[in-house]
Amino acid sequence: MAVLVTKDSKIIVQGITGKEGSFHAGQMIEYGTPIVGGVTPGKGGQEHLGKPVWNTVDEAVKKAGADTSIIFVPPPFAGDAIMEAASAGIKVIICITEGIPVQDMVKVKAYINDFDCTLVGPNCPGVMTPGEAKVGIMPGFIHNPGRIGIVSRSGTLTYEAVDQVTKAGMGQSTCIGIGGDPIPGTTTKEAVELLMNDPDTDGIVMIGEIGGNMEADAARWIKENGTKPVVGFIAGQTAPKGRTMGHAGAIVGGKDDTAEAKMAIMRECGISVVNSPADIGETMAKLMGKEIMSKSEITKMKEVDLVAYANSIGISAHVDDLKADTLKKVLEKLGLS
Repeated sequence: MAVLVTKDSKIIVQGITGKEGSFHAGQMIEYGTPIVGGVTPGKGGQEHLGKPVWNTVDEAVKKAGADTSIIFVPPPFAGDAIMEAASAGIKVIICITEGIPVQDMVKVKAYINDFDCTLVGPNCPGVMTPGEAKVGIMPGFIHNPGRIGIVSRSGTLTYEAVDQVTKAGMGQSTCIGIGGDPIPGTTTKEAVELLMNDPDTDGIVMIGEIGGNMEADAARWIKENGTKPVVGFIAGQTAPKGRTMGHAGAIVGGKDDTAEAKMAIMRECGISVVNSPADIGETMAKLMGKEIMSKSEITKMKEVDLVAYANSIGISAHVDDLKADTLKKVLEKLGLS
C-alpha cells in the first residue's frame, strides 16, 4: 500500500518552470512518477516538460484532480505556496524549499491545521515510494521496492539508510524525509506512525539529529504502540553545545536534546540504536531474521538462487542470462566487487 505517495497519486509541481522545479520535475517524470502538471502564476495555458501549466493550484485540482503537490518555490513565497495548496484541497504537500523564515512557518502551521492535509518539510528531500513515485530530490536509482520504511531528518543519511537496506538484501516501502527545520510539517512520531500502520511495511529505520524532542516523542510512542522492529540512529554525536549543525533545527539547547540523551531514551523504549550509520543495514537484517551474505557465499549460489537474489535487490536478472554477468551485477550492487 505504501504511505503518502503511490502510483495512483495525482501530483503537481508548484514552481515547475523554475530552474530547480524544472530539473527535478524532469527527473521525477523520467522515473515514472504520476505528475499531472505544474503551477506557475502568470504562465497558465503553457506546456512544460510535456505537462500542462496552470496559474493556480485550484485550477490544477479542478482540471486534473490533483491531490499531491511538491513545492519548488523561493523562500519568500514558499509559505504562501503551501497555504495555497492546502486551501485548494491538496491532501499531501511536500515542500523542498530551504530557508523559509521561521515566522512564516509559524503562520503556515496554524493555517493548515484547518485543512485535511499532510505537510512534509520544508527543507526536506521529499517522499519516495520505490517503483511507484519519486516526489522530491532523492536519487531514484538507489531505491528498490521492499518492506522497510525509512524516516529521517537528514537528507544525506536518508540515502545512506536506503543504500544500507538495499545492500542487506531488503528494499524500501516508503522513505520519508521530514526535513531539519525547527518547525516541520510532519514530525518524526507522525511519520513513524504512518509506517507502523502500513501493512506493507515490516520494519522501520528512524534517523534523527540533535536538537528538539521529536525523537524522544517518537520513541515513547513506539514503546506504547509499536508492533514492528525499529532501528534508530542520531546524527551529531560530537556536536558542541549551542552550535547549529547543518540544519536550523539541529542545535543542542539543553541536556535532553543531545545525541547521547536521545539515544538513551530510544534504547529504553526498545529501539535498536546503532552508533554508526554503517550498521543500519546489518542491524535491520538481523531484526528481520535475514543474514547478510559474504562475497564467497554469493559466488557459490546456484544460478536459480542467484537470479532470485538479484531480483530481490533490484537487479533485473533471468536464468537465461550468463551467471557470470548476473554475479558481477550483484557484487557491484552490494559493493563487493
